[in-house]
Formats: sequence, structure tokens, C-alpha cells
Amino acid sequence: MNDGTGNRPHSDFPNLQSSNDILIVEDSAALSALLRQRLERETAGRTFCCASLEQARTLLAGQKFTLALTGLNLPDAPNGEILALLAEYAVPTIVFTATSEADATIRYSERKIIDYIVKSDNTTVDTVVRTVNRILTNSAFSVLVVDDARWARSGLVEIMQRQNFRVLEALSGKEALDMLADNPSIELVITDYNMPDMNGHELTRRIRATRPSDELRIIGVSSSSDRGLSASFLKAGASDFIYRPFVPEELQCRIDNNVETLTQLKRLRYLAERDHLTGLANRRFFFEKNPPLEPAPANDAVAILDIDHFKSVNDTYGHEAGDQVLKRLASTLREMTVDKRYLAARLGGEEFAIYMKDTNAFQAHSFCEQVRSRVQATSIPLQDKDISVTISIGVMEMEERETFGNQLNAADQLLYMAKMNGRNRVYSSLTIPEALIPQPHEPHNSVTRRPGTR
Repeated sequence: MNDGTGNRPHSDFPNLQSSNDILIVEDSAALSALLRQRLERETAGRTFCCASLEQARTLLAGQKFTLALTGLNLPDAPNGEILALLAEYAVPTIVFTATSEADATIRYSERKIIDYIVKSDNTTVDTVVRTVNRILTNSAFSVLVVDDARWARSGLVEIMQRQNFRVLEALSGKEALDMLADNPSIELVITDYNMPDMNGHELTRRIRATRPSDELRIIGVSSSSDRGLSASFLKAGASDFIYRPFVPEELQCRIDNNVETLTQLKRLRYLAERDHLTGLANRRFFFEKNPPLEPAPANDAVAILDIDHFKSVNDTYGHEAGDQVLKRLASTLREMTVDKRYLAARLGGEEFAIYMKDTNAFQAHSFCEQVRSRVQATSIPLQDKDISVTISIGVMEMEERETFGNQLNAADQLLYMAKMNGRNRVYSSLTIPEALIPQPHEPHNSVTRRPGTR
């Protein structure tokens, strides 16, 4: 059902708010359809289209939107009246326009839109998609604005909220430090220079003592006429600096650049910390979190696990099948540790580890037995048949004054005993007497039933 313009009428829209609803106001049916197709395919947004001011008014009356994309010349509103309507409903707006960039800049300042895109060539839609993606992903970033002057702080907060950031406010340096301690999710700080308890330089230095630039970005702001202030801010550890009165568009560009840099650094760090096949933490990250030569924390536990007869999988079905087994095991470990304070990692080959915080020997053994049972019961589709694998696990509760490396070696010895005593079992400090008694060796199972090695 449509209204003759290619758009669903208002009655077809649910009167419910989605976190990423996007309003497209465009009288060109071809451009509107292209934008809708690209945005729904390449962003996390859900689009709603209309071709006139009145249609937009109807949609806005019954729906709350995260942002709007609009042209300035509509059939019933040729002079940009749509901007006033969108401002009335407090919808952050991106303008795409065929007017000159100078005119768009003026409108940007006057109407407080969040961005403008000048129609120029076939890259316009690509630019729109990138901009929308940026605005939608901004919601994942928490920003702290620090300024003792209410008028200045409010102006920055308004700009940041229009850009879809989560915004917190602090009136002093001390309050900012307290908020950073309580909110480790804050990734961007915008701070004034002049404050009653400490200046922006000192605040920046204190932040940098605990939060490096690849975890948190700092932008200094000041209305001072001292042109050397920017250099001293940057030397103190700031990522950027801007003088007041600033052009809102310039501030936005500087914020966008810092957020993009932080996003790229986080992505690189994530890739460096992950095993490329399974997506679990890799060996390097596991030992960065748990240095082998440092004393292990008491009341924690560590487990090493290994797939039984894994070589048989590779020999019988090929290495691609072996990769599928590794990924399925990793998926099981991820599912079982996601709600706990546990770190699962692939140490190499078919060997994995689990670090368990605040977990005693009984809890650790019980959890690992659940993991072993879940893996055994999991069916893995390979080629024309389903197979299952088993795992052996060695578990150690941390002992005071022992290094983590020694604890890990003890867990590895228990894993070895589990292998020698029949595989498909969990050995821990609770089962050491059993582990020391030789068990009858299991017959070598058919690979179609229970493949693996070690």
C-alpha cells in the first residue's frame, strides 16, 4: 500500500520509537529510493521517506527520529522551511543541498544542523552513508565536558548531543577526575583552561597519568588570546585544541577526527589481541593480562584444555574441518564465559585456556566439568556427517605467593594426567589422588564418533 508517491502512508508506520529511525525528506523519488536502499543495507538505521513538508509534518507528529536527511527545496516549501519544522521537533538534521558551500555553511550556523552535504557528483550518496554511519555510531561514545561557566558548558553540551554522543558534565577539574574514575567508558574529554580548582593543563596531566591517548582523547578549549596556550595544552597530553569563539563546524570536524582516530586505534588493538581464527583472546593478550612471573591473585583459578585426538580430525577430514572444530569449541567457550568474569583464550593449536576470577577450586572444577559436558554433547556438521569431539582439562586454584607461570604449569600437568588417564575428563587439585592412580587406557575411538589427538 502506498500514497501514490512510492512511500507508505503514515498509518502503515508503527507508533513506536526505534533507536535508529531515520527520516528522509526528498522530492526526487529516484534519490529517495537510492538513499533508502543504501542506508538500510549499510547502516544500523531504519528509514522512513516522504516527499513534502506536509508529509514530513505527519510523520513527525507520530514518530520520534534519531536524525533526518533533507533537501532544502520541496514542492510545498521551496525556501528551506523544512529546517524550521525539524527544529520544532528537535530532530538532528543533515542537509544535502545543491546550493553553494558558502550558503550551506551559513545555514549550518543559523539552523544548528549537524552537518551538510553539497550535491556535486556520484559520490554524494556515499558521503551521506558515511555521515549517517558516523552519527549513529557516536551513540557508543561517552563525552565529558568540563567547564565551570554554565553558558560555555551548555553550548558544548548542545553541540555534542546533536551529534548523538552520550554527554556528561563536570564543573571543575576535581569533579571531572571523579567522574572519569566512576565512568571508565568515557573516551573523550573537552575541557576549558580556566577553572577554579585546577587549570586545563593540570587536569590533562592528571588524566594522562592513568589514561593514554589510545584509550581517551582530550580536546582543550579556551577564549584566551594567548596563542601559545595550544602548544602548552598539547605538551600536557591533549589530543587537540581550539580557541573560542569557535565555528561549530570546525569543532565538529575536530571531534570527528579524534573519534575516528580512537576508533581506528581500538580496532587495531582489538585485532592485535584476538586469535585470527576463533576470535578469542590470543596468547599474547592472555599473558599480558596474566604475566607469568608475577604473583597470581588469590581466589582466582586457571584452566588449560585441549581437544582429544585432534590430529585425527585433520587427517580424516582435512584442515578446514579442523578449523571448524576449533571455531565451534571457541564459540562454546565464548557463550559460557560471556556472563562471568572469565577470560577464554586460544594459546595455540588445539590448546585453550580459561582464567577465572573470584573462583575457588570447587567452583572452577564444576564450571570446567560443565564445559567438558557441553563440548561432548555438541554436534559439529562436517561434510556429509556430524561428529563430536571431547576435551581434557587441567584446573588449578591460585595459591598465594606463587607466580602465575607456576600455577599454569601445574594446570598443564593436571591436563597431562587427564590425557594419560583416559581423556575426556577434568582434573584439578580436588582430583589429584585419582589422577595419580593409573587408569585403564581407553580404546582408540573411531574418528567418525569422537575424533582428536594429544
